[in-house]
Amino acid sequence: MLGPVILAASRSDRMRRLISAAPVTKQVVDRFIPGETVDDIVPIIEDLTARGLELTMDVVGEDITRPEQAAAARDAYLTLVDRLKELELGPRVEMSVKLSMFGQALDGGHELALANVRPVVEAAAAIGTTVTLDAEDHTTLDSMFAIHEELRKDVPQTGCVIQAYLFRTEADARRLAANGSRVRLVKGAYKEPAEVAYQQKHEIDKAYVRILRTLMEGEGYPMIGSHDPRLISIAQELARRAGRKPDEYEFQMLYGIRGEEHLRLAAEGHRMRVYTAYGTDWYGYFMRRLAEKPANLRFFLRSMVSKG
Repeated sequence: MLGPVILAASRSDRMRRLISAAPVTKQVVDRFIPGETVDDIVPIIEDLTARGLELTMDVVGEDITRPEQAAAARDAYLTLVDRLKELELGPRVEMSVKLSMFGQALDGGHELALANVRPVVEAAAAIGTTVTLDAEDHTTLDSMFAIHEELRKDVPQTGCVIQAYLFRTEADARRLAANGSRVRLVKGAYKEPAEVAYQQKHEIDKAYVRILRTLMEGEGYPMIGSHDPRLISIAQELARRAGRKPDEYEFQMLYGIRGEEHLRLAAEGHRMRVYTAYGTDWYGYFMRRLAEKPANLRFFLRSMVSKG
């Protein structure tokens, strides 16, 4: 399986240098990460929202080694909030954050991440939008869920992400569905050991459907993070069986992948949110996109052969 190999490469400084130096890399990266600054990304936001889509914005960057970098990540999101306020697009555009960017892995990281993410969550709420806490590797999840619970005391619409490939997730889904939070379900994009995660695609898909049924039948707001046509159809059927209206759940897909499907779902009356990343520290995000889907890797390799 290529996925684990690519994920290992995502942590290699040597591979980072090689891939970053390849002439074709930027052209391919732009497919998934369409800008480096807020100014770059504003036209994308305006275009997608004009097409009837909603967005969740991710400022990429996870290699935080100093508290000052975590504070800079906080400030980057606050700058984004200010621009969304100017554009009057707060209700259409939310934000996704990785707590590693806010200092979670540093000494005292749990409290540091909470202190840094809280003003972003509060600023987002003030302009009518919200923040979703992305899930990272399994060792970080207890901290993420604790921060999520703390933030929801004041901003109850704060969302979180759960990953179908982890054994723990079915229990997490039951807990979250019961307390009415916003939950994005994804398959998972980190290299996890067999002791904590399913390793085979068919096992992950089955777990995804079980967990999604729990979310649809619960009291929360499910967000279906998948590009898989079969899972999208299953999600629609589970929503129908649960008696959910179109505004009581949503689909989420990555910018640059299956763009026509984004528009099709929106045209059918579904809420369709595009996960859109921007920033300069793109390497880890880009490599996980390659690992998630063989077609992404084939696209990259073909581009290197034809243009490198």
